[in-house]
Amino acid sequence: MTYEIRFTKQASKDVKRLHPKVQNKLKDILRNRLAIDPYSGKGLVGDLKGYYSVRLTHKDRIVYSIDNQKILVLILRAKTHYGD
Repeated sequence: MTYEIRFTKQASKDVKRLHPKVQNKLKDILRNRLAIDPYSGKGLVGDLKGYYSVRLTHKDRIVYSIDNQKILVLILRAKTHYGD
């Protein structure tokens, strides 16, 4: 079973701001990891409980949620949470 990947408006903006090499890495992670096994990411805690995270670069993360009924992974953010 392969999950469909969708992006929020904010995540789409984040992706456009990424360096092309990082965009390619993102595509690879989405296709070869999250679409196949979305639970391979790290479960988040606190205010973000129920969401998952995967490292994209040293400071950038992919934050997403999983909808098993719709077989869907919703990408919420694809940028840093550490500030610049």
